[in-house]
Amino acid sequence: MAIPISYSIKSLVTRKLTTALTAGGMALVVFVFAATTMLAEGLEKTLVETGSRQNAVVTRKGAPSEVQSSVTREQASIIESMPGIAAGAQGGRLAAKEIVVLISLTKRGTDKPSNVVIRGISSASAALREQVRLTEGRMPRPGTYEIIAGSSIARRFEGAKRGETLAFATRQWRVVGIFDAGATGFSSEIWGDADSLMQAFRRPVYSSVILKMADPLMFEDIKKAVESDPRLTLEAKRETEFYAEQSKAMSTFLRIMGTSLTVIFSLGAIIGAMITMYSAVANRISEIGTLRALGFHRSSILTAFLAESLITGLIGGTAGLVLASFLQFFTISTLNFQTFSELAFSFELSFWTALKSISVALIMGLAGGLLPALKASRMKIVDALRSV
Repeated sequence: MAIPISYSIKSLVTRKLTTALTAGGMALVVFVFAATTMLAEGLEKTLVETGSRQNAVVTRKGAPSEVQSSVTREQASIIESMPGIAAGAQGGRLAAKEIVVLISLTKRGTDKPSNVVIRGISSASAALREQVRLTEGRMPRPGTYEIIAGSSIARRFEGAKRGETLAFATRQWRVVGIFDAGATGFSSEIWGDADSLMQAFRRPVYSSVILKMADPLMFEDIKKAVESDPRLTLEAKRETEFYAEQSKAMSTFLRIMGTSLTVIFSLGAIIGAMITMYSAVANRISEIGTLRALGFHRSSILTAFLAESLITGLIGGTAGLVLASFLQFFTISTLNFQTFSELAFSFELSFWTALKSISVALIMGLAGGLLPALKASRMKIVDALRSV
C-alpha cells in the first residue's frame, strides 16, 4: 500500500520555514550552475553564428586564429582562382582577402583599455556576411582612412561612434558608419579598407581569405585543393567550424568553473537538506509508527520521505532556473582566449541547460533525503509507538 503524494506535500507545507530555507540553498546552487552554463552556451552561439556554412576560411596551417595567421598576396591570388567559388551578383568571385589586427581602445566612462579587433575588408566582404547590415552612415571607401564600427564597439568604446575619430597605427581614422551583426562576433569588430590598414600597420600579408562556395557540398574538394597545393602552406575550414574552435577554450573554462562551483556549493545544500530531513524524521516518529501500524510497508515510508526531499529539490531548482533566465536580458563582454580581444555576448538558456539544472536540483534532493528516509523506513513499529 502506497502513501499518497499529498501526504508529502502537506508535510512540506507544515514546515514552511525549513522547507523554504532548504529550497533556497538548492536554488542558489542551481542559479550558479545555470548561469555559468548559459554563459558558455551564449559564447558558443555568438561565435558559431558568426560563421556561415556556405563560407570557407583559408588561413596559415596551424594558426589558432586570424590574428596569428598570414597569407601572402601570391597565395591569395591562387586561392581566388580556384574552382568552386561562387560568383557575385555584379560579376567577379565572392572571395575576400582580409587582414585582422588588434588595437587597444579605452572603454566609455572608464580609463581602462581593452583589445579590439580591426578587420581590413575588401569589396566582397560585405556580400559574404549576410548577417551584417549598415544601420548608420556608409561603408568606408577604398584607399581612405575611414572605418565603420560594430554596434557593440560603438556603444562601449571612446571615439567609436559615427562622426568620431580613432587614432591608431600613426593615423587618424574617421568613423563613417555603424553596422549591426546581431548576436555574432562581428558586432565586436571595427572594419576598414584592407589595403589602407596593411599600409598603416606596415603589414605585407593578409590574415585570411574568406570565400563563398558555389555549393556547400564542395567543401571537401576545395579543402583538398588548398591543402595539397605545394605553393600553399594553408588550410581551409568551414566558417562555422572555424569560429566554433574560437569559442572552445573559453567555453571549456566556463563549464569547468561552473561544475566546480556547483560541486562545492551543492555539498552545503545537501548537508542542509539532510539536516532538515533528519529533523522531520525525529519530529514524526510517532506518525511513522502509526503509518506502519496501519499497514504501510517500509518501502512506502521510504518513498514518502524521499518524495519530500525531491519535491524540495524541484522547488529550489525551478526557483534557481527562473532567476537565471532573467540573465538573458543582459549583455556582457569578456576576453576571448583565442584572439585576446574583447567579445560581447549574451547569456543563452537552452532546453538542455534547463534539463541539466533541474537534474542537479533533484540529485541534491535525493542525496540529502536518502539517509533520513532510510532511517525512517527502518524504524520498528513498537519503538516508534512507544514515543507517543
